[in-house]
Amino acid sequence: MSKKELLSKQDQRCRDIERSIVKKYRKEIWTKFTKAINQYELIRDGDKIAVCISGGKDSMLMAKLFQELERHGKKNFEVKYLVMNPGYNEENYQLILSNAKLLQVPVTVFCSEIFDAVKDVGNSPCYLCARMRRGYLYSKAQELGCNKIALGHHFDDVIETILMGMLYGAQIQTMMPKLHSTNFEGMELIRPMYLIREEDIIHWRNYNELKFLRCACRFTEMLEKQGAEEQNSKRLEIKELIRELSKKSPYIEKNIFRSVENVCLDTVIAYKKKGQVHHFLDDYDGV
Repeated sequence: MSKKELLSKQDQRCRDIERSIVKKYRKEIWTKFTKAINQYELIRDGDKIAVCISGGKDSMLMAKLFQELERHGKKNFEVKYLVMNPGYNEENYQLILSNAKLLQVPVTVFCSEIFDAVKDVGNSPCYLCARMRRGYLYSKAQELGCNKIALGHHFDDVIETILMGMLYGAQIQTMMPKLHSTNFEGMELIRPMYLIREEDIIHWRNYNELKFLRCACRFTEMLEKQGAEEQNSKRLEIKELIRELSKKSPYIEKNIFRSVENVCLDTVIAYKKKGQVHHFLDDYDGV
């Protein structure tokens, strides 16, 4: 096969993958992506968005969704496709680059040393790693002139966070569809895959015979070698709990999500707003 024929074949593969998003998975993926953007007002005129790609299925799909939005939506925003290498081994790093090439996503790559920084942090460095990643992404995005970063969290991430907060954090909270940064002035975080189900992302990946990274940190690699992958993951426990509950009722997952949309302050003992605690006794007698 000549170089020209190979390039033509690669182009056709990319076109087929793109077509599957807006055709075969239109209802499950494309429509929910645009619904979240509109419902939560995630994009405004003049935005410059850093689409953050970790190399996993969620963020790579998000990159393709933004490309489709640029093609078919209003051209009122700019996008930078940002890949951070926090210390991946060479095989994982090359997989990200090859997928970006296959999917024709023009990535901007930069390096950090996060994996080295958190490798000695106890048995579960994930929280610190996530915070450091976000800080590096904000900083690089700001350097590129962006005012927003987009992360690939999906519907299942949201409901798992709600339940984790209740069972392990003794609080009712959720993963918000957008947030103003407290450390980077003028920066905002958006989650445009907020309404997309993980199972639909998996179906799209498998239908197109794509291979993406899972969590590629050294901590996960160590657990895999020990045959105890993610054994300490509370999120995995919650995911399994939701799966079991959903076998009893098809409404469980949607009800968890809706629970943080239907909070009745008249029937809660206390709540916090901007760090201040409000207790039901404060005005119980009409004071």
